[in-house]
Amino acid sequence: MSHRKGLEVSLGISEAIKACDVDVISAYPITPQTHIVEKLSEIVAEGELDAEFIMVESEHSAMAACCGAAAAGARTFTSTASQGLQLMSEIVYIASSMRLPIVMAVANRSLSGPLSIWGDHLDVMANRDSGWIKYFVENGQAAHDHMFMAYRVAENPKVLLPVMVNLDGFQLTHVIEPIELIEAEELGDFIPPFIPQIQLNPLEPVTMGPAGTPAMFTEGKKAQEAALRDSRPVIDEAWEEFGKRFGRNYKAVETYYTDDAEVIILGMGGLTGTAKSAVRSMRADGRKVGMINLRLFRPFPDEDLHKVLSGVKVVAVCDRAMSYGGPGGPVASELKTSFYGHPDAPYIASFILGLAGRDVRTGDFEHVARRAEELADIGDPAPYELIGLRE
Repeated sequence: MSHRKGLEVSLGISEAIKACDVDVISAYPITPQTHIVEKLSEIVAEGELDAEFIMVESEHSAMAACCGAAAAGARTFTSTASQGLQLMSEIVYIASSMRLPIVMAVANRSLSGPLSIWGDHLDVMANRDSGWIKYFVENGQAAHDHMFMAYRVAENPKVLLPVMVNLDGFQLTHVIEPIELIEAEELGDFIPPFIPQIQLNPLEPVTMGPAGTPAMFTEGKKAQEAALRDSRPVIDEAWEEFGKRFGRNYKAVETYYTDDAEVIILGMGGLTGTAKSAVRSMRADGRKVGMINLRLFRPFPDEDLHKVLSGVKVVAVCDRAMSYGGPGGPVASELKTSFYGHPDAPYIASFILGLAGRDVRTGDFEHVARRAEELADIGDPAPYELIGLRE
């Protein structure tokens, strides 16, 4: 049965993958994700998990090996970060287009240059349109739990898409937290056996991943897009069932003090905990401020956000990534597009903070809330503001 244990968050992911009884793990070490697969290599070597651990020469090869394994019908896992994700990017797009239910933990980290090993969301945003389902987790418990959700969703015959579980590099991966570990026997049938719809088999040859001619490429991309959008009911069902079985409830858009809020801070990942603390402080001062933790980035939960944000005065979107030359941070741009032409659209202010692991404190979120109101009052069209920038 499950038990609570003080554990590094990376190792909490390793324990979840063990409980998921994966068949193939293929990965290449890169900071700050190395502890995840390092622990898994020990688990496999010590016979605690009957799986094939494939040591490869690069992240590109790691994803290629995962594609082959998943196509042959194996439950597969990998993990990466930063430049490693970019190196495997070519195959990341292939995995989703071939509808291979690979699960990958991404320990989010800055992209070079300048070289940085510290955490932000630049790496995943460079792959935001890769066709993968994308979760963002805020703490170690959510990281552990979402590995189970990822396999249940990815391998569902109605979905058959790869899933990224994103967690902040260092600020989550290397932090020790109390985590209620789910053991394999408690997991039960929450993750059904993986039954591929099309399978590589030398006795029954099939063609997978052929060339796409101009006559059929568009239709293939439309089918892929439809599959990603249609995955949402399965995602919601997995969260609902998980809550019933294990008592922890998750949803795509988690709200905090939003019912009467005039200003809402929206963010993803580990900094949402700090934002909650800031909201409590501002509420104590009589300010009507709320917060949204955006847990699901792809498929983008437009309708959920419209329900919460329609009629709100201003939304302060806090991105941990830049969109160079764009109209704001990546999430802010998504939200602006989603609300374009909406009669009750809020003023959407874009803020960028916490790049390369720079500390973000409650005072920064209090400043963001004040500044967002100022921008809404004057109708300032500035694309974004960098918080903590030393001029």
